Amino acid sequence: MAHMTFTLRLALLACCCFALATPALRAADAPPYAVGAAFAAFETKDQHDKPFRYTGGARRVVVSFEMDTGKAANAFLEKQPADYLARNDTLFIANIHGMPGIARTFAMPKMRRYPHRILLADAEEFLARYPQKENHLTVLLLDGHDAITAIRFVAKKEAAAAFTAP
Repeated sequence: MAHMTFTLRLALLACCCFALATPALRAADAPPYAVGAAFAAFETKDQHDKPFRYTGGARRVVVSFEMDTGKAANAFLEKQPADYLARNDTLFIANIHGMPGIARTFAMPKMRRYPHRILLADAEEFLARYPQKENHLTVLLLDGHDAITAIRFVAKKEAAAAFTAP
């Protein structure tokens, strides 16, 4: 094994790369979420760098794709009790993919000060399934079995409705 040929090493490297990329490829190749679709389990981290694994139970998922919609959502949420999202079976996901390092230097400490949990989307394939509309929050409403019952887009000036309206 110590004298493995270059070709064999290259083949092993290619297999390892494919195996590591396969989950990301599946997520990116999955169809966009639609009413009636099952909301899939996922793993990510929150603003405190704590791992988060979703395996079911949410009734609402709110996604911010842009900084302005995220600020509007956080402005509403910081006025609520720290357990507001958990008590309302709601997940809040913020897109930080593509945020330059210098911006993260300032944004992450501010995010850590919020009392509510912000799940971070730091990979393009993570957000690929979520429908989006510019300058709007995406809201997915789920039934008790993780089936999507509605998809709404809420303007940033009405951010509170993303977390309160049926």
